[in-house]
Amino acid sequence: MGAVGKALKQVLETHAISQNKLATVMGVKPFVVYRWYYEKIDPRGETILNIAEGLQQIEPAAAKKFFMLYLGKFLEDGDRP
Repeated sequence: MGAVGKALKQVLETHAISQNKLATVMGVKPFVVYRWYYEKIDPRGETILNIAEGLQQIEPAAAKKFFMLYLGKFLEDGDRP
């Protein structure tokens, strides 16, 4: 477990976004965000997009940072197909 939770934790702390705020915007229970944040579970692919969309609604810079942290090496790599 890890990459999504680590990225989410850093973004929420950096942008002073509460877990509860993200949960509300996403329409999920707060304990779900808590479990991602503390790396208890990893969200699946579509849910990662939903997290980014929720962050986008709250703070667009947070959504961008989330993707950079989560996909950083891939996004920096100029050899992508």
